Amino acid sequence: MTLTLTVPPRADADRLTGLPVAIIGAGPVGLAAAAHLLERGLPVVIYEAGTAVGTSVRAWGHTRLFSPWQYVIDPAAQRLLEPTGWESPRASSLPTGHDLVDTYLAPLAATPQLAPVIQYGTRVEAVSRQGMDRTRSTGRADTPFLLRLHTDDGAHDVTARAVVDTSGTYTSPNPLTAAGLAPAADLGDRVVHALPDVLGADRAKLAGKRVLVVGAGHSAANTLIKLASLAKTAPGTDVLWAVRNAGTARLGADAADGLAARGQLGSTVHGLVESGRVQQIASLEIDDVRPDGDQVTVTGRRAGAPFAVTVDVIVNATGFRPDLDMLREIRLGLDDIVEAPRALAPLIDPNLHSCGSVPPHGVAELAHPEPNFFIAGMKSYGRAPTFLLLTGYEQVRSIAAELAGDHAAARLVELVLPETGVCSTDLGGSSCCTTPSSAESPTTAAPSLDMTAPEVASCCAAPESTPTTDSSSCCAN
Repeated sequence: MTLTLTVPPRADADRLTGLPVAIIGAGPVGLAAAAHLLERGLPVVIYEAGTAVGTSVRAWGHTRLFSPWQYVIDPAAQRLLEPTGWESPRASSLPTGHDLVDTYLAPLAATPQLAPVIQYGTRVEAVSRQGMDRTRSTGRADTPFLLRLHTDDGAHDVTARAVVDTSGTYTSPNPLTAAGLAPAADLGDRVVHALPDVLGADRAKLAGKRVLVVGAGHSAANTLIKLASLAKTAPGTDVLWAVRNAGTARLGADAADGLAARGQLGSTVHGLVESGRVQQIASLEIDDVRPDGDQVTVTGRRAGAPFAVTVDVIVNATGFRPDLDMLREIRLGLDDIVEAPRALAPLIDPNLHSCGSVPPHGVAELAHPEPNFFIAGMKSYGRAPTFLLLTGYEQVRSIAAELAGDHAAARLVELVLPETGVCSTDLGGSSCCTTPSSAESPTTAAPSLDMTAPEVASCCAAPESTPTTDSSSCCAN
Protein backbone atom coordinates (compact mmCIF):
# COMPACT_ATOMS: atom_id res chain seq x y z
CA MET A 1 0.00 0.00 0.00
CA THR A 2 1.32 3.40 -0.95
CA LEU A 3 0.59 6.45 1.13
CA THR A 4 0.69 9.81 -0.51
CA LEU A 5 1.10 12.73 1.86
CA THR A 6 -0.14 16.02 0.58
CA VAL A 7 0.06 19.46 2.14
CA PRO A 8 -3.24 21.29 1.86
CA PRO A 9 -3.14 24.86 0.67
CA ARG A 10 -2.95 27.53 3.39
CA ALA A 11 -6.49 28.73 3.26
CA ASP A 12 -5.82 31.13 6.13
CA ALA A 13 -3.52 33.26 3.98
CA ASP A 14 -6.33 33.67 1.46
CA ARG A 15 -8.50 35.20 4.16
CA LEU A 16 -6.39 38.35 3.96
CA THR A 17 -6.64 38.73 0.20
CA GLY A 18 -8.48 41.87 -0.83
CA LEU A 19 -8.90 43.16 2.71
CA PRO A 20 -7.95 46.79 3.35
CA VAL A 21 -5.50 48.26 5.80
CA ALA A 22 -7.60 49.88 8.50
CA ILE A 23 -6.46 53.31 9.70
CA ILE A 24 -7.90 54.64 12.94
CA GLY A 25 -8.18 58.42 12.93
CA ALA A 26 -8.37 61.02 10.14
CA GLY A 27 -5.84 63.53 11.46
CA PRO A 28 -2.67 64.62 9.64
CA VAL A 29 -0.80 61.37 10.31
CA GLY A 30 -3.79 59.15 9.54
CA LEU A 31 -4.40 60.83 6.19
CA ALA A 32 -0.68 60.68 5.42
CA ALA A 33 -0.71 56.95 6.18
CA ALA A 34 -3.53 56.47 3.69
CA ALA A 35 -1.69 58.49 1.04
CA HIS A 36 1.46 56.39 1.39
CA LEU A 37 -0.46 53.11 1.37
CA LEU A 38 -2.41 54.10 -1.73
CA GLU A 39 0.83 54.99 -3.51
CA ARG A 40 1.94 51.44 -2.74
CA GLY A 41 -1.23 50.05 -4.30
CA LEU A 42 -2.75 48.85 -1.04
CA PRO A 43 -6.47 49.30 -0.31
CA VAL A 44 -7.26 51.36 2.78
CA VAL A 45 -10.19 52.42 4.91
CA ILE A 46 -10.09 55.23 7.47
CA TYR A 47 -12.38 55.21 10.50
CA GLU A 48 -12.93 58.66 12.00
CA ALA A 49 -15.00 59.13 15.13
CA GLY A 50 -15.73 62.76 14.34
CA THR A 51 -17.99 64.15 11.68
CA ALA A 52 -15.07 65.59 9.69
CA VAL A 53 -11.32 65.29 9.36
CA GLY A 54 -9.00 66.78 11.96
CA THR A 55 -11.47 66.68 14.83
CA SER A 56 -8.83 67.22 17.50
CA VAL A 57 -7.05 69.87 15.45
CA ARG A 58 -10.31 71.79 15.23
CA ALA A 59 -10.54 71.75 19.03
CA TRP A 60 -7.45 73.96 19.22
CA GLY A 61 -7.95 75.56 15.83
CA HIS A 62 -7.57 79.11 17.20
CA THR A 63 -3.92 78.31 17.95
CA ARG A 64 -1.07 79.22 15.60
CA LEU A 65 1.57 76.58 14.90
CA PHE A 66 5.30 76.99 15.37
CA SER A 67 5.92 75.07 12.17
CA PRO A 68 5.58 76.87 8.83
CA TRP A 69 3.56 75.29 6.07
CA GLN A 70 6.54 73.65 4.41
CA TYR A 71 6.92 71.34 7.43
CA VAL A 72 3.32 70.30 8.05
CA ILE A 73 2.48 68.85 4.62
CA ASP A 74 3.29 65.19 4.00
CA PRO A 75 4.93 64.57 0.60
CA ALA A 76 2.65 61.68 -0.41
CA ALA A 77 -0.37 63.74 0.61
CA GLN A 78 0.91 66.63 -1.48
CA ARG A 79 1.21 64.33 -4.48
CA LEU A 80 -2.48 63.47 -4.09
CA LEU A 81 -3.45 67.13 -3.82
CA GLU A 82 -1.51 68.62 -6.71
CA PRO A 83 -3.53 67.04 -9.57
CA THR A 84 -6.71 68.60 -8.10
CA GLY A 85 -5.40 72.13 -8.69
CA TRP A 86 -4.61 72.62 -5.02
CA GLU A 87 -1.98 75.28 -4.40
CA SER A 88 0.42 74.94 -1.54
CA PRO A 89 0.31 77.88 0.91
CA ARG A 90 3.31 80.18 1.25
CA ALA A 91 6.00 77.88 2.61
CA SER A 92 7.27 80.17 5.37
CA SER A 93 3.90 81.29 6.77
CA LEU A 94 2.61 79.88 10.05
CA PRO A 95 -0.87 78.34 9.92
CA THR A 96 -3.39 78.16 12.72
CA GLY A 97 -5.07 74.86 13.49
CA HIS A 98 -8.11 76.03 11.53
CA ASP A 99 -5.83 76.89 8.60
CA LEU A 100 -4.32 73.43 8.78
CA VAL A 101 -7.75 71.84 8.49
CA ASP A 102 -9.31 74.19 5.94
CA THR A 103 -6.31 74.58 3.63
CA TYR A 104 -4.74 71.13 3.87
CA LEU A 105 -6.65 68.37 5.65
CA ALA A 106 -10.12 69.06 4.24
CA PRO A 107 -8.93 69.31 0.60
CA LEU A 108 -6.83 66.19 1.11
CA ALA A 109 -9.81 64.27 2.45
CA ALA A 110 -11.84 65.41 -0.55
CA THR A 111 -9.42 64.02 -3.16
CA PRO A 112 -10.85 61.28 -5.39
CA GLN A 113 -8.54 58.76 -3.77
CA LEU A 114 -9.36 59.48 -0.11
CA ALA A 115 -12.97 60.67 -0.16
CA PRO A 116 -14.43 57.18 -0.81
CA VAL A 117 -12.39 55.47 1.92
CA ILE A 118 -13.08 57.73 4.93
CA GLN A 119 -15.97 56.70 7.17
CA TYR A 120 -16.99 59.55 9.46
CA GLY A 121 -18.93 59.19 12.68
CA THR A 122 -17.36 55.77 13.13
CA ARG A 123 -15.65 55.03 16.42
CA VAL A 124 -13.43 51.98 16.75
CA GLU A 125 -14.42 50.44 20.07
CA ALA A 126 -12.16 47.35 19.95
CA VAL A 127 -9.56 45.62 17.80
CA SER A 128 -8.96 41.86 17.82
CA ARG A 129 -8.44 38.95 15.43
CA GLN A 130 -11.33 37.17 13.76
CA GLY A 131 -12.19 34.23 16.04
CA MET A 132 -9.09 34.80 18.18
CA ASP A 133 -8.52 36.60 21.45
CA ARG A 134 -5.00 37.53 22.48
CA THR A 135 -4.30 34.12 24.03
CA ARG A 136 -4.43 32.13 20.77
CA SER A 137 -1.29 31.87 18.68
CA THR A 138 -1.68 29.30 15.88
CA GLY A 139 -2.20 30.98 12.52
CA ARG A 140 -2.49 34.41 14.10
CA ALA A 141 -0.55 36.30 11.42
CA ASP A 142 -2.79 34.86 8.68
CA THR A 143 -6.03 35.68 10.46
CA PRO A 144 -7.84 38.94 9.61
CA PHE A 145 -8.09 41.67 12.18
CA LEU A 146 -11.57 42.25 13.55
CA LEU A 147 -12.61 45.81 14.35
CA ARG A 148 -15.77 46.55 16.27
CA LEU A 149 -17.22 49.83 15.07
CA HIS A 150 -19.84 52.05 16.67
CA THR A 151 -21.96 54.37 14.55
CA ASP A 152 -25.34 56.04 14.91
CA ASP A 153 -26.82 52.78 13.61
CA GLY A 154 -25.25 50.73 16.39
CA ALA A 155 -22.27 48.37 16.56
CA HIS A 156 -20.98 46.11 13.82
CA ASP A 157 -17.76 44.25 12.99
CA VAL A 158 -15.42 44.58 9.99
CA THR A 159 -12.19 42.86 8.99
CA ALA A 160 -8.82 44.17 7.82
CA ARG A 161 -5.45 42.76 6.76
CA ALA A 162 -3.51 45.24 8.94
CA VAL A 163 -4.26 48.06 11.37
CA VAL A 164 -2.54 51.43 11.84
CA ASP A 165 -3.76 53.26 14.94
CA THR A 166 -3.26 57.04 14.54
CA SER A 167 -6.03 58.02 16.94
CA GLY A 168 -3.79 60.31 18.97
CA THR A 169 -4.01 61.25 22.64
CA TYR A 170 -5.86 64.56 22.68
CA THR A 171 -9.01 63.07 24.19
CA SER A 172 -7.05 61.38 27.02
CA PRO A 173 -5.61 64.11 29.26
CA ASN A 174 -3.48 63.23 32.24
CA PRO A 175 -5.30 63.69 35.55
CA LEU A 176 -4.50 66.71 37.69
CA THR A 177 -3.17 64.75 40.65
CA ALA A 178 0.54 63.99 41.03
CA ALA A 179 -0.32 60.33 41.57
CA GLY A 180 -1.84 60.10 38.10
CA LEU A 181 -5.34 59.35 39.41
CA ALA A 182 -8.49 61.26 38.57
CA PRO A 183 -9.81 63.59 41.30
CA ALA A 184 -12.24 61.85 43.64
CA ALA A 185 -15.15 64.16 42.77
CA ASP A 186 -16.78 65.21 39.51
CA LEU A 187 -15.53 68.74 38.79
CA GLY A 188 -17.78 69.47 35.82
CA ASP A 189 -16.94 72.66 33.96
CA ARG A 190 -14.66 73.87 36.75
CA VAL A 191 -11.84 72.17 34.78
CA VAL A 192 -11.21 73.05 31.14
CA HIS A 193 -9.06 71.34 28.52
CA ALA A 194 -5.57 72.48 27.57
CA LEU A 195 -5.37 75.48 25.24
CA PRO A 196 -8.78 77.06 25.81
CA ASP A 197 -9.70 79.90 23.47
CA VAL A 198 -9.10 82.48 26.20
CA LEU A 199 -9.80 85.59 24.16
CA GLY A 200 -12.49 84.01 22.02
CA ALA A 201 -15.03 81.25 22.57
CA ASP A 202 -13.95 80.55 26.17
CA ARG A 203 -13.62 84.15 27.32
CA ALA A 204 -16.84 84.12 29.38
CA LYS A 205 -15.66 81.09 31.36
CA LEU A 206 -12.44 82.80 32.39
CA ALA A 207 -12.97 86.57 32.48
CA GLY A 208 -13.08 87.98 36.01
CA LYS A 209 -12.24 84.57 37.47
CA ARG A 210 -9.41 83.22 39.58
CA VAL A 211 -7.80 80.76 37.17
CA LEU A 212 -5.19 78.12 37.99
CA VAL A 213 -3.13 76.75 35.09
CA VAL A 214 -1.53 73.39 35.92
CA GLY A 215 1.43 72.24 33.82
CA ALA A 216 4.98 73.21 32.92
CA GLY A 217 5.00 72.98 29.13
CA HIS A 218 4.30 75.19 26.16
CA SER A 219 0.54 74.71 26.28
CA ALA A 220 0.55 76.07 29.85
CA ALA A 221 2.70 79.01 28.78
CA ASN A 222 0.41 79.83 25.88
CA THR A 223 -2.62 79.90 28.16
CA LEU A 224 -0.85 82.00 30.79
CA ILE A 225 0.11 84.60 28.20
CA LYS A 226 -3.47 84.81 26.97
CA LEU A 227 -4.87 85.00 30.49
CA ALA A 228 -2.49 87.85 31.34
CA SER A 229 -3.78 89.67 28.27
CA LEU A 230 -7.38 88.98 29.31
CA ALA A 231 -6.69 90.38 32.78
CA LYS A 232 -5.88 93.78 31.25
CA THR A 233 -9.47 94.18 30.03
CA ALA A 234 -11.39 91.95 32.45
CA PRO A 235 -11.06 93.24 36.03
CA GLY A 236 -10.88 90.52 38.66
CA THR A 237 -9.06 88.04 36.45
CA ASP A 238 -6.40 86.47 38.67
CA VAL A 239 -3.85 84.13 37.09
CA LEU A 240 -2.04 81.37 39.02
CA TRP A 241 0.42 78.83 37.65
CA ALA A 242 1.11 75.48 39.38
CA VAL A 243 4.11 73.32 38.46
CA ARG A 244 5.26 70.12 40.10
CA ASN A 245 9.00 70.85 40.04
CA ALA A 246 11.00 73.70 41.53
CA GLY A 247 11.71 75.07 38.06
CA THR A 248 10.47 74.93 34.48
CA ALA A 249 13.40 73.80 32.35
CA ARG A 250 11.29 73.53 29.22
CA LEU A 251 10.30 77.16 29.57
CA GLY A 252 13.55 78.62 30.81
CA ALA A 253 13.67 82.38 30.33
CA ASP A 254 17.16 82.13 28.86
CA ALA A 255 16.90 78.64 27.36
CA ALA A 256 18.94 78.14 24.22
CA ASP A 257 16.42 77.42 21.50
CA GLY A 258 17.29 77.10 17.86
CA LEU A 259 13.68 78.05 17.11
CA ALA A 260 13.43 81.65 18.21
CA ALA A 261 9.66 82.06 18.29
CA ARG A 262 9.25 79.05 20.54
CA GLY A 263 12.03 80.26 22.81
CA GLN A 264 10.14 83.54 23.16
CA LEU A 265 7.38 81.71 25.05
CA GLY A 266 9.70 81.01 27.97
CA SER A 267 10.96 84.57 28.12
CA THR A 268 7.46 85.99 27.95
CA VAL A 269 5.88 83.80 30.62
CA HIS A 270 8.77 84.28 33.03
CA GLY A 271 8.47 88.02 32.51
CA LEU A 272 4.83 87.75 33.55
CA VAL A 273 5.87 85.93 36.73
CA GLU A 274 8.55 88.48 37.56
CA SER A 275 6.12 91.36 37.05
CA GLY A 276 3.52 89.75 39.31
CA ARG A 277 0.91 89.38 36.57
CA VAL A 278 1.16 85.60 36.98
CA GLN A 279 1.58 84.02 40.42
CA GLN A 280 3.70 80.89 40.16
CA ILE A 281 3.18 78.06 42.66
CA ALA A 282 6.24 75.86 42.24
CA SER A 283 7.02 72.46 43.81
CA LEU A 284 3.31 71.66 44.17
CA GLU A 285 2.24 68.02 44.21
CA ILE A 286 -1.54 67.91 43.89
CA ASP A 287 -3.21 65.18 45.93
CA ASP A 288 -6.87 65.98 45.24
CA VAL A 289 -9.21 68.51 43.69
CA ARG A 290 -12.73 68.93 45.07
CA PRO A 291 -15.71 71.21 44.43
CA ASP A 292 -16.01 74.02 46.96
CA GLY A 293 -19.35 75.73 46.38
CA ASP A 294 -19.09 77.41 42.99
CA GLN A 295 -15.30 77.11 43.20
CA VAL A 296 -12.81 74.28 43.45
CA THR A 297 -10.13 73.64 46.07
CA VAL A 298 -6.79 72.06 45.23
CA THR A 299 -5.00 70.28 48.06
CA GLY A 300 -1.53 68.80 48.14
CA ARG A 301 2.00 69.37 49.30
CA ARG A 302 4.29 72.22 48.41
CA ALA A 303 7.92 71.41 49.05
CA GLY A 304 6.66 68.73 51.43
CA ALA A 305 4.37 70.99 53.48
CA PRO A 306 0.55 70.82 53.28
CA PHE A 307 -0.88 73.33 50.83
CA ALA A 308 -4.31 74.33 49.54
CA VAL A 309 -5.60 76.91 47.10
CA THR A 310 -9.15 77.74 46.03
CA VAL A 311 -9.91 78.97 42.51
CA ASP A 312 -12.83 79.38 40.12
CA VAL A 313 -11.44 77.47 37.13
CA ILE A 314 -8.54 75.09 36.47
CA VAL A 315 -6.88 74.72 33.07
CA ASN A 316 -5.50 71.18 32.82
CA ALA A 317 -2.27 71.45 30.82
CA THR A 318 -0.62 68.42 32.43
CA GLY A 319 -0.17 66.43 29.25
CA PHE A 320 -1.89 63.42 27.69
CA ARG A 321 -1.67 59.65 27.66
CA PRO A 322 -2.71 56.96 25.16
CA ASP A 323 -6.13 55.34 25.45
CA LEU A 324 -5.37 51.62 25.22
CA ASP A 325 -8.77 50.21 26.18
CA MET A 326 -9.74 49.33 22.62
CA LEU A 327 -6.52 47.32 22.19
CA ARG A 328 -7.00 44.83 25.04
CA GLU A 329 -7.13 41.84 22.66
CA ILE A 330 -4.07 42.97 20.70
CA ARG A 331 -0.61 41.75 21.69
CA LEU A 332 1.10 45.02 22.48
CA GLY A 333 4.75 45.42 23.38
CA LEU A 334 4.77 48.64 25.38
CA ASP A 335 7.34 50.13 27.70
CA ASP A 336 6.17 49.95 31.30
CA ILE A 337 6.90 53.63 31.96
CA VAL A 338 6.41 55.65 28.77
CA GLU A 339 3.74 53.36 27.24
CA ALA A 340 5.44 53.56 23.85
CA PRO A 341 6.63 50.54 21.84
CA ARG A 342 9.51 48.95 23.75
CA ALA A 343 12.14 49.54 21.06
CA LEU A 344 11.06 53.16 20.68
CA ALA A 345 10.78 54.08 24.36
CA PRO A 346 14.50 54.55 25.12
CA LEU A 347 14.86 56.73 22.02
CA ILE A 348 12.19 59.20 23.17
CA ASP A 349 12.67 59.19 26.95
CA PRO A 350 12.03 62.85 27.84
CA ASN A 351 14.64 62.60 30.59
CA LEU A 352 17.26 62.06 27.90
CA HIS A 353 15.98 63.60 24.68
CA SER A 354 14.56 66.78 23.28
CA CYS A 355 12.73 66.90 19.93
CA GLY A 356 15.90 67.31 17.94
CA SER A 357 17.87 64.54 19.61
CA VAL A 358 15.27 61.79 19.04
CA PRO A 359 16.84 59.39 16.50
CA PRO A 360 14.97 58.64 13.28
CA HIS A 361 12.84 55.54 13.58
CA GLY A 362 10.34 53.51 11.62
CA VAL A 363 8.70 50.13 11.41
CA ALA A 364 11.46 48.28 13.28
CA GLU A 365 10.97 50.43 16.38
CA LEU A 366 7.18 50.56 16.04
CA ALA A 367 6.60 46.80 15.75
CA HIS A 368 4.52 44.93 18.33
CA PRO A 369 4.23 41.19 19.00
CA GLU A 370 0.99 41.45 17.01
CA PRO A 371 1.93 41.04 13.32
CA ASN A 372 0.89 43.91 11.04
CA PHE A 373 -0.41 46.09 13.86
CA PHE A 374 1.13 49.53 14.36
CA ILE A 375 0.56 52.60 16.48
CA ALA A 376 1.77 55.77 14.73
CA GLY A 377 1.70 59.49 15.35
CA MET A 378 1.35 61.02 18.80
CA LYS A 379 -0.09 57.86 20.28
CA SER A 380 3.09 55.96 19.41
CA TYR A 381 4.98 58.17 21.85
CA GLY A 382 2.73 57.18 24.76
CA ARG A 383 3.31 59.66 27.58
CA ALA A 384 6.55 61.08 26.18
CA PRO A 385 6.21 64.80 25.33
CA THR A 386 8.59 64.87 22.38
CA PHE A 387 6.58 63.85 19.29
CA LEU A 388 7.46 65.44 15.95
CA LEU A 389 4.99 65.81 13.10
CA LEU A 390 7.58 65.09 10.42
CA THR A 391 8.52 62.04 12.46
CA GLY A 392 4.92 60.86 12.23
CA TYR A 393 4.99 61.21 8.46
CA GLU A 394 8.21 59.19 8.31
CA GLN A 395 6.67 56.56 10.57
CA VAL A 396 3.76 55.94 8.21
CA ARG A 397 5.99 56.02 5.13
CA SER A 398 8.01 53.22 6.71
CA ILE A 399 4.90 51.27 7.73
CA ALA A 400 3.42 51.51 4.23
CA ALA A 401 6.65 50.20 2.72
CA GLU A 402 6.66 47.28 5.16
CA LEU A 403 3.05 46.32 4.45
CA ALA A 404 3.77 46.49 0.71
CA GLY A 405 6.65 44.04 1.14
CA ASP A 406 9.41 46.59 0.51
CA HIS A 407 11.30 45.74 3.69
CA ALA A 408 14.49 47.50 2.64
CA ALA A 409 12.71 50.83 2.12
CA ALA A 410 10.81 50.36 5.36
CA ARG A 411 14.07 50.22 7.28
CA LEU A 412 15.82 53.04 5.42
CA VAL A 413 14.68 55.76 7.81
CA GLU A 414 16.23 59.22 7.64
CA LEU A 415 15.14 62.36 9.42
CA VAL A 416 17.16 65.40 10.47
CA LEU A 417 15.60 67.67 13.08
CA PRO A 418 16.81 70.66 15.09
CA GLU A 419 18.63 70.15 18.36
CA THR A 420 17.01 72.23 21.06
CA GLY A 421 16.86 72.04 24.80
CA VAL A 422 13.25 73.07 25.33
CA CYS A 423 11.24 71.15 22.81
CA SER A 424 9.17 69.12 25.24
CA THR A 425 5.60 70.12 25.85
CA ASP A 426 2.56 69.01 27.75
CA LEU A 427 0.07 69.20 24.91
CA GLY A 428 -1.20 65.90 23.56
CA GLY A 429 1.89 64.20 24.89
CA SER A 430 3.61 65.90 22.04
CA SER A 431 5.41 68.81 20.64
CA CYS A 432 5.08 68.73 16.90
CA CYS A 433 8.50 70.21 16.35
CA THR A 434 8.72 69.71 12.65
CA THR A 435 11.42 72.13 11.55
CA PRO A 436 14.83 70.93 10.41
CA SER A 437 17.66 73.28 11.26
CA SER A 438 18.64 75.64 8.47
CA ALA A 439 22.16 74.23 8.36
CA GLU A 440 21.07 70.65 7.86
CA SER A 441 19.36 68.70 5.13
CA PRO A 442 15.89 67.44 5.97
CA THR A 443 14.69 63.90 5.55
CA THR A 444 15.02 62.30 2.17
CA ALA A 445 11.48 61.07 2.71
CA ALA A 446 10.18 64.46 1.63
CA PRO A 447 11.81 65.13 -1.74
CA SER A 448 8.86 67.01 -3.16
CA LEU A 449 8.90 69.75 -0.56
CA ASP A 450 10.97 72.91 -0.51
CA MET A 451 12.69 72.31 2.82
CA THR A 452 14.76 75.48 3.08
CA ALA A 453 14.25 76.75 6.61
CA PRO A 454 12.79 80.25 6.99
CA GLU A 455 14.64 82.97 8.87
CA VAL A 456 12.56 82.28 11.97
CA ALA A 457 11.60 78.65 11.77
CA SER A 458 9.85 77.31 14.80
CA CYS A 459 8.25 74.17 16.04
CA CYS A 460 4.56 73.80 16.47
CA ALA A 461 3.43 77.25 17.45
CA ALA A 462 4.72 80.75 17.64
CA PRO A 463 3.80 84.11 19.01
CA GLU A 464 3.26 86.57 16.22
CA SER A 465 4.41 90.17 16.57
CA THR A 466 2.83 90.36 20.00
CA PRO A 467 3.70 88.02 22.87
CA THR A 468 0.04 87.49 23.59
CA THR A 469 -0.59 85.52 20.42
CA ASP A 470 -2.01 82.08 21.15
CA SER A 471 0.35 79.30 20.27
CA SER A 472 0.36 75.55 20.38
CA SER A 473 2.81 72.74 20.41
CA CYS A 474 0.34 70.23 19.03
CA CYS A 475 0.12 69.71 15.31
CA ALA A 476 -1.67 66.45 14.87
CA ASN A 477 -4.81 64.45 15.48
